[in-house]
Amino acid sequence: MKALDTSVLARFFVDDADDAQAAVQRPAAAAALSERSFVSVTVLLELEWVMRGFYKLPTADISSVLRALAGIAHVTLEDRDAVLRAVDAFDKGLDFADAMHLARSSRASGFATFDQRLAKRAKRLALTPTVGLLA
Repeated sequence: MKALDTSVLARFFVDDADDAQAAVQRPAAAAALSERSFVSVTVLLELEWVMRGFYKLPTADISSVLRALAGIAHVTLEDRDAVLRAVDAFDKGLDFADAMHLARSSRASGFATFDQRLAKRAKRLALTPTVGLLA
């Protein structure tokens, strides 16, 4: 089993017609993804950032990519259940990184932050652990 990098996943899932190198690299990315693979949470965080920040993809498209990746039987996602919980929260308006932080903190009694936006959205969505806003 090989661990996959963000660039491999981006080349596989994003059709970048403006990048000639993407067309060359896409078949190799497809070949890598056809084998048993491992994708870490940190790679997923970076993949979401690349799709949102660089490619300017809408949330629905990013969510579809993350769910598609989770649905590939021979791909192991680190902490898959937490990833899927994070994607659910992302679909409801939470930032993906914040959603991952919360989903992976499920054993904690609370989540402390100075981020007012995170605290407000997490409360509205009734996410756990409970997000506490520090003063």
